[in-house]
Amino acid sequence: MAKKRRGFGRLRQLPSGRWQAAYVGPDTKLHKAPRTYAAESDAQGWLAIERRKIDLGTWGAVERSEGITLRAYAAQWIEQRSLRPRTRQHYESILQRLILPELGDAKIVTLTPAKVRAWHSELGSKHPTRNAHAYALLHAICSTAVQDEVLDANPCRIRAAMTTKRRREVDILTPIEVNRLAAKMPQRLRASVLLAAWCGLRWGETSELRRGDVSRDCAVLRVRRAVTYRRGKFYVGEPKTAAGVRDVAIPPHIRSMLKAHLKNHVDRGTDSLLFPADDGRHMRDGEYRTHWEKARAAIGKPNLRVHDLRHVGAVLAAQSGATTAELMHRLGHTTPQMALRYQHVGEGRDALIAERLSKLAAGQGK
Repeated sequence: MAKKRRGFGRLRQLPSGRWQAAYVGPDTKLHKAPRTYAAESDAQGWLAIERRKIDLGTWGAVERSEGITLRAYAAQWIEQRSLRPRTRQHYESILQRLILPELGDAKIVTLTPAKVRAWHSELGSKHPTRNAHAYALLHAICSTAVQDEVLDANPCRIRAAMTTKRRREVDILTPIEVNRLAAKMPQRLRASVLLAAWCGLRWGETSELRRGDVSRDCAVLRVRRAVTYRRGKFYVGEPKTAAGVRDVAIPPHIRSMLKAHLKNHVDRGTDSLLFPADDGRHMRDGEYRTHWEKARAAIGKPNLRVHDLRHVGAVLAAQSGATTAELMHRLGHTTPQMALRYQHVGEGRDALIAERLSKLAAGQGK
């Protein structure tokens, strides 16, 4: 088919009916669109974007990026971000196992919605959470490529691919069960169960607590740091979110227990860990889990996770009347949606609400 002359660039309709676009760049070389287009207007749009890059003075950097593979761009993407060691390792693992084997050698400009959809389909359906994490990472990388003007649009367009339904129901312990669980732990670790459950702490926050983080009257817990263990090393940094730096009021009924723990199991220095390993340093997850698994089995909760204690603390706080904003502060969450995930109805709670409604109807108040 004949070529169409334009003020900038040229268009050509192929025998297949699709449109090809090209232009002579500032380097005096001919540059073709990385793909053909079904509609002439789409090809014209690509030329308009290229012309804008030239006008803005960003064309040279973009042209050098167009030949980059997803593998190289992803490595650059991770390198340019300030990531926690655990997050960095998580991203690198997802890339190596799930994304790069299929897409890594492709030039990033050749990624299309169809190619991404085919890759996502090949992941299968057995691991929805894993797949959602992989898709979210690819989406984030491509979003940056759009910002860098390497991509015209994000090719990751599968609806709801970054979300999964909760497959595991969290077992909400009652206060009595929390006490039973703590009693089954070694004496030096009993306080870790009670603090996590009643103060809504993450394990990384609990295991980094030090004497100086507890107020003199044991009424306030100052959460300022968290620790992670990756590749044989402990990393101490800020909590998971900016809101994680917080002061948490300790319920009065466990303050005497905490005072006894500080007296009997914690060294005198303000930097002394509340729950150290035998060598005085941070306790590894596996070491704690050995005692945890025995304790949960002893109370008939063989599937209970350490992180479930944080969920217990959130639900108990919600049942006590805490608002969403108060839950956000207590748990160190940055958005209402994150806090709302922890507002579940405990067993028997709905029946209690029904009884209170009847009392209101009878004019008996709360």
